[in-house]
Amino acid sequence: MAAAQESRLSVTMRHHISPAFALSCLMLLALGDRSHDCLAGEWIGWRVSGPFVCRAEFPLTQMDGLLRELAEIQTDLVERLRVPPARGPIEIYLFRDQRSYQRYLKCYLPHVPYRRALYVKSDGPGRVFAYRSRYLETDLRHECTHALLHEVLPVVPLWLDEGLAEYFEVSARQRAFDNPHLGSLRWSLTLGAIPQLESLEKKGDLAEMNRADYRHAWAWVHFMLHGPSEAREELIGFLADIRASTPPGLLSQRLARRLPRTNRSLALHFKTWRR
Repeated sequence: MAAAQESRLSVTMRHHISPAFALSCLMLLALGDRSHDCLAGEWIGWRVSGPFVCRAEFPLTQMDGLLRELAEIQTDLVERLRVPPARGPIEIYLFRDQRSYQRYLKCYLPHVPYRRALYVKSDGPGRVFAYRSRYLETDLRHECTHALLHEVLPVVPLWLDEGLAEYFEVSARQRAFDNPHLGSLRWSLTLGAIPQLESLEKKGDLAEMNRADYRHAWAWVHFMLHGPSEAREELIGFLADIRASTPPGLLSQRLARRLPRTNRSLALHFKTWRR
């Protein structure tokens, strides 16, 4: 169990870069470093899928299905949450192995704590960096969800940003009933531990998020997408207010006005959720 939890932590604790720091890093990328150690391998794979432009140090012939999935995440966000499509291209850079990826990050993002996948956004296009591993599909779905959200929203609360990424990081057929979080969440509900949205809303830095927080953020997103229609309506309205630069307030308070016993509704949702 401990090993599985550590693996899960490495999957979910990605790193986001502040705009100012990202800009300086991306300027380095644009200017380039001609030293051998800082050069990426040749970008021999290239694909366009929806808003994503993918370059890789390896052939992408086996990744067409995954790249289509990434484009379909945008379709889901548009249709289910009424989030507009990305305004511009989102760039994906895939490295052939961990060594190549680490060498590149050491040169261009030396002060960033190591993560297996990174999403970087400044004034230019969003960029996702990852390397080929057994986690690559999960990593890309997660980081590209962040990229799609931040491409069209001026800000996304941390818990919601991570909750949506956790929801979309699994394949489409797993999202409703087979997310790995579901079993652990049901067990905690059996013990009387109900995720508190107010607690999640107080967290403003990834360093404050633990495994349970990621699971709870996912739970609230699942509840709003698959639970009472009032909950999804509030999520849609909340995101619309953010997009319009209208102060959205706290989503917990908005949900409480529509669903006065929100926590009980969430617990009941998962206790009765079946195929």
